[in-house]
Amino acid sequence: MIVAESTHPHVVVVGAGILGLAVAREVLQSRPGAEVTVVEKEDRVAAHQTGHNSGVVHAGLYYEPGSLKARLCRRGVGLLTSFAREHQVHLNETGKLLIARNDEERSRLRGIRERAQANGVPDVEMLDSGGIRRVEPHATGLEALHSPHTAVIDYVGVCRALAAEITAAGAELLLGTAVAAIHEPQSPSGPKVRVQLQDDRELEADLVITCAGLQSDRLAMNSGSSRWPRIVPFSGDYLTLRDNRTHLVRGLIYPVPDPRYPFLGVHLTRMHDGSVLLGPNAFLAGSREGYGRFGLNPRDLASVAGSPGFWRFARQNVPAALKELSTATSRRRFVAGAADFVPEITPDDVTSGPRGIRAQAMAQDGTLVDDFAFSGSAHVLHVRNAPSPGATSALAIAEEVVHRAFGQE
Repeated sequence: MIVAESTHPHVVVVGAGILGLAVAREVLQSRPGAEVTVVEKEDRVAAHQTGHNSGVVHAGLYYEPGSLKARLCRRGVGLLTSFAREHQVHLNETGKLLIARNDEERSRLRGIRERAQANGVPDVEMLDSGGIRRVEPHATGLEALHSPHTAVIDYVGVCRALAAEITAAGAELLLGTAVAAIHEPQSPSGPKVRVQLQDDRELEADLVITCAGLQSDRLAMNSGSSRWPRIVPFSGDYLTLRDNRTHLVRGLIYPVPDPRYPFLGVHLTRMHDGSVLLGPNAFLAGSREGYGRFGLNPRDLASVAGSPGFWRFARQNVPAALKELSTATSRRRFVAGAADFVPEITPDDVTSGPRGIRAQAMAQDGTLVDDFAFSGSAHVLHVRNAPSPGATSALAIAEEVVHRAFGQE
């Protein structure tokens, strides 16, 4: 798809989340002699999605066998685990339970088990109520799927290690440097891509790869690429178990996904530092980068309100919206979702936790884009969507992105 002619190309990567840093590392490893510059508008790495998630290293339970997501997830787990061990980043195999509460969920759970086994997820097994108690003594349910090797990791620590590795290998990391637009040469064989920075500087590159997450659509459009898919931001609020109640959760406790709803629902996660999060819920965010409780950005709201596709999506998902609104407006109902699995948890056991914002790509017709999406041309590749398990799969996705970027697909 994309060709870089130079034997020693200058590659500019936009975005210093886990995917952008992983792409920079992959370029350095796969293209000896390449010059790499990573440009990040914040003053630190992992400032947005990578640094505002629950830290789960997904094992690959849910994905269609043989799909790109399934393949990249399983390869990504192995690469990420090896990287964490090499760089002494905290990773803990806490294990994960998907707990069924009724016969309908038990039926869906068996389908998930079949997918997990087809995807090569190791050592998954079905547990009865007694087995659930052996793994999670305070949890209840009719039946569960246990993935003992599902892990949690310090993703910010991964990004810091990636940044240290690529700069040691000669890459330049420009923090606090925003990209305004990308100007391609007039012809595919033209000389250089010009990367216009917001401080009026310019970089010249043979190849540009953007991994801009929450701003990916805007950067792509400002660079002459398609308007679609567009990013619709969904916030996810967490609650945190008080320190004297963290013993109630040993690992990860998840509901069985309901195909009627686009989001998973409240689950419980023991983090790499031993803290326990409840959540997240999922509701339309008033700002793409508003991590405060009432963050509002008129431009971000107008972008959503002006999209006919969003309103079509909203009409089709009223039950899901009402369900998520209930947890967004009531701590009691939020905690009740977690208490379905760990009945001892009460509203008095929690405090307010962090907030994440998910860059949900949406097609023009209002459907959610659940697969990888790219756009670009001869000298530019925009990563428009890298959905969950994006962080888990980042090192494997980077291989795929660089493969495409250098025209090797």
